[in-house]
Amino acid sequence: MGSTHHPLSIAIMGGGIAGLSLAAALVKKPHLDIHVYEAVPAHSDVGAGLALHRNALAAMALLGPEVHQAYLDKAINIGEDAEAEMATDIFFACGPHANTGADQEPVAELGRAKGRKSVSRADLLAGLLGLVPGEKVSFGKRLTKIWEEEEEEKVKFEFGDGTKGEADCVLGADGIRSVVRGYVVGEDHPARHPVNHDRWQVYRTVVTTKEAIEAGVEERFTRTVPILLGPRGHVNCIPMNKGTRLSAGVAVRGAALGEKEVDGPGKGNDEGRRKELDVGLYKDYTPEARAIVDLVARDTSASWAVGDHDNAPVYFKGRVAMLGDAAHASLPFAGNGAAQALEDAAVLDHLFERVKQPSQIEAALGAYDAVRRPRSQDVVNVARMLGRAYAFAERDIHEDPKKARVFFTQAGRFTNEADLTRQNEEAMAKMEDSVRGVSKNN
Repeated sequence: MGSTHHPLSIAIMGGGIAGLSLAAALVKKPHLDIHVYEAVPAHSDVGAGLALHRNALAAMALLGPEVHQAYLDKAINIGEDAEAEMATDIFFACGPHANTGADQEPVAELGRAKGRKSVSRADLLAGLLGLVPGEKVSFGKRLTKIWEEEEEEKVKFEFGDGTKGEADCVLGADGIRSVVRGYVVGEDHPARHPVNHDRWQVYRTVVTTKEAIEAGVEERFTRTVPILLGPRGHVNCIPMNKGTRLSAGVAVRGAALGEKEVDGPGKGNDEGRRKELDVGLYKDYTPEARAIVDLVARDTSASWAVGDHDNAPVYFKGRVAMLGDAAHASLPFAGNGAAQALEDAAVLDHLFERVKQPSQIEAALGAYDAVRRPRSQDVVNVARMLGRAYAFAERDIHEDPKKARVFFTQAGRFTNEADLTRQNEEAMAKMEDSVRGVSKNN
């Protein structure tokens, strides 16, 4: 493939995990000139915690050792031994097979990996932001419009403050309500907007670890990432900020007001727009689970209605593509939303190593779409299925622990054990085939 005298300009819309991880990798390529545009004036700590699975760790390693190190610098170990293999433990919180006691084994696990850690979203973003030169990132730039003109090679875009820009390629990592998604799939497409088919409401609080233990939360649940299942809400905890704080939550199916009710942490939480968390509904849950519910119920101001996307027919249009939540927002129940964003970034980074001319951009984006769309959309479906299972509403698996173990093992294996090096190689092969095809036709 040839080269040009001028670097290719790439505008990344969105400075979340998808956008910053991709920027941290692409900025190392001298033939690219990247810039990140983030809508908010500054990142804020919304109390979200992440316990990244094996595929996320593998994707970060592909993006570069500094990306992986940024995560390691901000994260804490899950468990006491940093080298031990750890997993998200799944327990039944009620019913005849309830097993949350200290002397009982979990019914199943998800996300097993060596060296697993947990990290707050804010801490991870701070680490990734430190890898991108300050002059390459602009905050307070909310994308409002994007377009391509046939007679011009550049992609045009406009922000809410009236400023405009252009680039050879636009990569949209602008979140679940993505403007780029509207451009790619069409504003009237059924999959344009996020949905909440099962009307999930997540009630969450963040307290110091000391406060959580004093409130009755089991100390072991402040060091690990448990999920305690039940029909009126599943309960989970994620340690954050080097173990000094705990994010605790209860996710309730059917509590949001409607299927289109979707907001974000700290947004849309007017009491008139959501049901309150009723601790009386959890009297038949185990004491260990009730302690977490009681803690969360003290302050539900950080609660939100979660959503995901129905499947988009394509992830790119011309020289514009979407990634992360913009492409395939998923419910949080597979613990793989950030991991899928990192997989997107790893594939795009690999492809753009070989993109030296504007004419090669569409081939790269087409290859990215062909490889990443099927897998990422399958993960969206897995997350929906896991959510129903957590609520005792999927295949009656709560009635049979052995059946539950098989179910969760299969789901976890699909998300966790992908061969990401091979995924990158498949994408590159598709891109090169496309470039060769174009060359033959010219």
